[in-house]
Amino acid sequence: MRTNRIALALVASALAPALLAAAPASAADAAPSSATVTAAVAPDDAGTPVDEMSEEELRAAIAAVLADPDSGRGVEREANEALGGTVEDMREFLRTGYRLAQYEDDKVAVVTILGKPYAGRRVTQEINALLDAPTPEKLRTWLETGYRLAQAEDDRVAVARILADPTISAALRAAAEDVIDGTPEELRYFLETGQYEVDK
Repeated sequence: MRTNRIALALVASALAPALLAAAPASAADAAPSSATVTAAVAPDDAGTPVDEMSEEELRAAIAAVLADPDSGRGVEREANEALGGTVEDMREFLRTGYRLAQYEDDKVAVVTILGKPYAGRRVTQEINALLDAPTPEKLRTWLETGYRLAQAEDDRVAVARILADPTISAALRAAAEDVIDGTPEELRYFLETGQYEVDK
């Protein structure tokens, strides 16, 4: 269905570049023009600017945002408010409201990460640097890619500390040596679960 393709393409292809664009000086400057936020639906379709989308297309696009399991409370609140408003309210959500609500959710996410017991030195340093001069783009990029890498660095340090303990068993030492150069996911699993499964 054309409306579903519009919704999915708008969220995946049009709004993502807007989130990753260079940060403006203020929220008022943050709005991408209606010419840049378009729904590219098919190779032979030039795309539908938000200002030209029908009410049905706008509702479908916002519904796709709400269906994203990664949408936080701020995005859900603003999306539902837009759906309960006018057509112009829905357009404004897609132009700027989504980006700003995502920014709100991302700030909550990084502060939550900071409070986790395994937030190590690297993660803490990077979050503090982000919060010193936060922008929607920096926070989103860090959550999507930077967090994983910073956590992996902290996890390698944690595994190295295990290896530095002369009293650990041969089995635990072997497991730690095996995982220390592993992927971020392997490191996290070892620290959370794997080390406790080793015969000590």
